[in-house]
Order: sequence, then structure tokens, then C-alpha cells
Amino acid sequence: MADIKKYKFDFDSVSNPEDYMYFYGDELTEERTDREVAFLVDEMEMNKPMSVLDVACGFGRHSIKLAERGHHVTGIDCMEGFLSLARKQAEEKGLKINFIKKDMRNVEFNSEFDRAILMFTAFGYFTDEQNLEVLKNISRSLDKNGLFCFDTFNRDAFLKNFLPYIVHEKNDDLMIDRNTFDPQTGRLINNRIIVRNGKRKDTPFVIRLYDYNEIERLLGEAGMEIVKIYGHWDKSPFTKDSRGMKIIARKI
Repeated sequence: MADIKKYKFDFDSVSNPEDYMYFYGDELTEERTDREVAFLVDEMEMNKPMSVLDVACGFGRHSIKLAERGHHVTGIDCMEGFLSLARKQAEEKGLKINFIKKDMRNVEFNSEFDRAILMFTAFGYFTDEQNLEVLKNISRSLDKNGLFCFDTFNRDAFLKNFLPYIVHEKNDDLMIDRNTFDPQTGRLINNRIIVRNGKRKDTPFVIRLYDYNEIERLLGEAGMEIVKIYGHWDKSPFTKDSRGMKIIARKI
């Protein structure tokens, strides 16, 4: 087991809804979400109402769009701040979505869903064994032959284009990512600094980066097999230069 306790990881600060929405909100447009949801509906053959599990649903941008299309959605997230935003939006739109506060490592559904999604690279924050457990939980949640869409980094391309420093600037505020990579554990270490209203906040975190073969093996151990893979939401082919992997897997 990789010892991730040696890394600094302030999960609550990294996932703080206020900072998250402030710096990322402009990127998460309606148009972007519409493209991603259109991909999900097409590639996961969601041409009739289905039960959908949205893991790490955040503020519900995919859950809400899927519910608007008639699907029965359950969204889970460990951050109450995000869930509050999601519930408010769903209520304003008159949608019935079951948003639940739950750690993805402790999901206990059994064959209750036709489809499951894990979006916006929200995978790899735990030990290798716990990351596998997340995928096993998702697999167990799916009915037989259920489909799972998995959006994650492609480690090969990520390291090829590795940037030790990334600065996000908004108004007079900064989010500074200071990155290193540990090849022995396969982990990206980000000693992030956020400066807002002249005040500094350190929000360090680590994330396990996987290559295709590792993801294929993990999904297999979790009882799923890859049936499709793309490099982007526009369905462009997956290559060694694809920064991400958009995977459709089937429960077997």
C-alpha cells in the first residue's frame, strides 16, 4: 500500500465550494455541460428513462441536465456545500433528484442503477486499495450489463506536458498550483495556494494518476470491462497525447 499519509492533503479546503465555484465556475458553462451530457446520452444508450448514479456529483450540473431529460438520478457527494447548491437548483427547476451526502468509498447500493457516471476527473484521491474500492462500489451499484462513464486523466500525456506551476487569476485573486510528481507512488503532489481578498490559504492535495493499462486492470478487478474510449467529449480518438480518458465500461 502506498503511504499517502506522508503527503499534505486538506480535502475540505481543496473542495471548498466557495473557492471552487469562484475559480472554476466560469469554465463550467451551460454549453460545456450540454456537450458532456449529450455524449453520455448517446454513448451510454440512454434513449429511455433510466436510473442513474452520479458519483461525486458536486453542485449537480450533470444530474440536473439528466433529470431534465427524464432520467431518475441519485447524486452523491461528500461536501454538503455542493449538495446544498445542487438541491437549490433542482428545486428551482421543479426536479426530483435524490442528492445524498456520502463518501464514494462507502457507497452501498446493490444493482439499483442502469447507468453510473464519475465526471470531471474526480478519481484518485485515496490509497490504491481505496480507489479500487470506489470502482467496486460503482460496479456493485449497477444492474447486470449496466454502463459506467469514467472521466479521468491520462497520465502519459499529463506528464509529457507537465507544468510545475499553473496560475489561475481572477480579478485580483490567485490560485497557484505548485506541482511535483512522485514516480514511486504515481501521485501528483499539488501544494496549492489560494489568495483571495489579500489573504493566503494553503490547500495542498495529492491525486493518483493512472495510465490506460492500469485503469483497464482496475475496472476488470471491479467487475467491468471497457467497451469504448475517447480522448475528448467530441468523440475524438484516444491517443498517447490525449490529456484525458473518456471511458465507457460495462458491468460483466
